[in-house]
Amino acid sequence: MYIYVNGEIVSSKDAKISVFDHGFMYGLGVFETFRIYEGHPFLMDDHFHRLRQSLQQLSINWVYNKEEISFILKQLLEKNNISNAYVRWNVSAGVGPLGLQVEPYEKPSTIVYVKPLPETLSYSKRGVLLKTKRNTPEGNERLKSHHYLNNIIGKKEVGSDIEIEGIFLTEEGFLAEGIVSNLFWVKHNVVYTPAIKTGILNGVTRQFVMSLLKQLGIKCREGFFRKSDLYEAEEAFVTNSIQEIVSLRDVDGRTSFHPDTPLATKLRKIYHLLRTQLSSRIEISKKEFS
Repeated sequence: MYIYVNGEIVSSKDAKISVFDHGFMYGLGVFETFRIYEGHPFLMDDHFHRLRQSLQQLSINWVYNKEEISFILKQLLEKNNISNAYVRWNVSAGVGPLGLQVEPYEKPSTIVYVKPLPETLSYSKRGVLLKTKRNTPEGNERLKSHHYLNNIIGKKEVGSDIEIEGIFLTEEGFLAEGIVSNLFWVKHNVVYTPAIKTGILNGVTRQFVMSLLKQLGIKCREGFFRKSDLYEAEEAFVTNSIQEIVSLRDVDGRTSFHPDTPLATKLRKIYHLLRTQLSSRIEISKKEFS
């Protein structure tokens, strides 16, 4: 595998960063994961808008522009001889003194990983409510940061089965999000999803799906919900940028959703139609997908 490290494309075995990088020492950094379809990065503008906002909150000055980002991705695809890829774009604070720093970071480390995706991905999973509680964000809202211990503990709870998605509750018992996904469910033609104020990550695919729902004229309500709301749903699905839109077959064995649930299937159809477009602009016909 070839990766990008601070201006160079190098073999993964030759990649190095300083042991004084504060992304390593203090977890001070953020990342984005997204997919490239036939050479086209989907929702790239949305991902990098969130990345820049997060870096500003951490006082990390990062100056790559869209043309530079696109060129790096093109180089990585060519070097790794792939056209469909999983991308992780990682920015950490960079080198700093031993000790906590309050001044802005001027020379962050940028590392970009790509890998090929399986030819087929599952579009249905089992949902399991976790005993591990969702931790609260370190700041005002959750960033896609290097602080991933809570997610890892949740993953250890459900094990390595890729057909299971663990779902966090907050300490107060409200539905939150999946280990690597956002959560939606449907009841009486209304879509429900936990509010950002529960402490969840405002996923790019979450936002995209909510935009699709609005254009389709389908009500989507954000709020604070209990597990009983999910148990009583007619269908449920989870979203992220790599797995896209994945139906839940059941939750805790308390439900029995059909894997080809009507709304999730409709949203997947639209998603697959639009995902090779370079921009995040959404133009869909309600009649075409009714």
